[in-house]
Amino acid sequence: MAEPKPSRLRVFLLAVAVVIAGAVGGGVLYYENHKLGTPHELTVQAGGNATVNYIGLFGSGPQIGRVFDTNLWSVYTNNGSWPKALQYSPHGTSPSNYTPIGFFVGSTAPSGGYTIGNLTFETPVTGFWQGLIGMAGNQTRYLTLPPSLAYGNANQSCYVTKPLSYTLPVTVSLTRSAFSSQFPNVTALAGIEYTDPVYKWTDLVLSVNASSVVYQNLPSLGTKTAPEGWPVLVTNVTATTITLTNQLTAANAGLVGGKSAASVCSTTSFIVSSVNQGASTYVEDYNSEVVGQTLVFIVTTVDIFPPGFS
Repeated sequence: MAEPKPSRLRVFLLAVAVVIAGAVGGGVLYYENHKLGTPHELTVQAGGNATVNYIGLFGSGPQIGRVFDTNLWSVYTNNGSWPKALQYSPHGTSPSNYTPIGFFVGSTAPSGGYTIGNLTFETPVTGFWQGLIGMAGNQTRYLTLPPSLAYGNANQSCYVTKPLSYTLPVTVSLTRSAFSSQFPNVTALAGIEYTDPVYKWTDLVLSVNASSVVYQNLPSLGTKTAPEGWPVLVTNVTATTITLTNQLTAANAGLVGGKSAASVCSTTSFIVSSVNQGASTYVEDYNSEVVGQTLVFIVTTVDIFPPGFS
C-alpha cells in the first residue's frame, strides 16, 4: 500500500524562534524555547490542533479494506488501488476540494468547530485525536480504532426486516397530482404507454378523469428489474397482483445498498446487513456504514499548532 505524499510541514509559534533541521527531503522542524535553551522537536499535544491528510479504511466487516473517507485527491481518483465503500461520499470533484483537514486534539472543541485564521478545527472521533498525540511533523501513523473509540455500536432500532418476496397491484388508481408527481414526464392520456421509472417495465394509462388517473403495470413473468439497486425477479403475475422476489443471498450481506422511499433513523440510505433465505427475509440496516466497525486511518501530519496558539 503506497503511503500518501504529505505536503511540507508549516509550524506556527508565537514568541519562539524556528530552526529547520535537514533542508533536503522534507526536514524535521524544531522550535527553540529560549527558557529551556535547547531545541525540542515539535509534536502534536493534547489541547493543541493539527492539520492532517488521511485515508479511512474498514478494518472489519464485509467491506474490509475499502475506503470510506479521504481528503487526498490521489486516493479519491484511484478506485483501482483504493476501492470505495458503498456509502463513500467524496469531498468534491476538484483537486481544490482536497486539502489538509484541521482537528482539535481533545474532546472539548465546540460541536461546530472553531477557527484560527482561515482554518477550521473540529473534534474527530476519540481514537483519532488520541492517535495524533506525539506525532511529529510529516509523520505517518496507522491508527486502528475499535467501535468504542470510533463511531460506537449499531442502533438496533435502525434495522428493518423485509420479506424477500412482495406483491404489487396490476391496476393502480392515483389522483392526478399524485400521478404527475410519480410520473413527471408522462402526459396523463388514456392509451399512453410509458416506461415505469422505478421498475423499468411498461405501464399503460387506462383512463383519466378530472380527479384521477388509472394505470396498469405490464410486466411479463420472468422480468428482471432492480428497484433497489440489486436484481428483483417477477415470479408470478395474476389478473390483480404481481409477485416480485429479491434475488439476494447471504453472500450479498454487507455488500449491497439501496434507498427507501421513507426515512428511517433520519436517512433513506441502507445496506443489506443479512439475508435469511430459510425465513424468506432480509434486513435493511439504516445505521451509517462506519458504525459498529473497526476502522483504520492512515494519517500524516501537515501543520502542528501547540496549545495556546491563536
